[in-house]
Amino acid sequence: MTEFKNYLHQYFDISTDDCQTLASSFSAETIKKGEYFLRSGSPGKRLSFIQEGMLRIYVSRPGREVTQWISTKNSFVTDFDAFFYQNPSLRNVQALTDSRLLTISYEQYQSLSKKISAWNEFEKRFIGKCFIFMESRVFDLISLSAEERYKSLFEQNRELFNQVPLQYLASMLGMTPETFSRIRKKQAF
Repeated sequence: MTEFKNYLHQYFDISTDDCQTLASSFSAETIKKGEYFLRSGSPGKRLSFIQEGMLRIYVSRPGREVTQWISTKNSFVTDFDAFFYQNPSLRNVQALTDSRLLTISYEQYQSLSKKISAWNEFEKRFIGKCFIFMESRVFDLISLSAEERYKSLFEQNRELFNQVPLQYLASMLGMTPETFSRIRKKQAF
């Protein structure tokens, strides 16, 4: 939990006492490879911090699956629409590896504003960082070539290329597995 507290302290720029309160609201959870954290159509009941492992966020379409993202160690995972607005999830979140999580329920999350006086500011910062990340992903998808998207992902998340099925990475980058394979062969990393 100490690594998690350090992460929270840096991520939120939060006081030691507030950090302790926030961290104590999360509980340990394990998910085995292949198990689902969340299934499409289910309400979003939890937000988790990945201590170890990888989870794939994807949407099922007729005849195919579209990978939105692969969440890894030291990142948060949920379906934000399902969690924050309690809508049925549009996404599936499945463990690609055995994973250790720290999880907070929707109800516990809602009670944080009563426990932490500066929670509204921390929550704005958290949601803002999530928005900036997604905005950057969308911009990259519409403005970078397939080769540039490949190279960027490789430079930022090199470990994925040895641990995640390549068709998931291709989907996440908005390209076919064939295009991904062709680019991979051309790269001299």
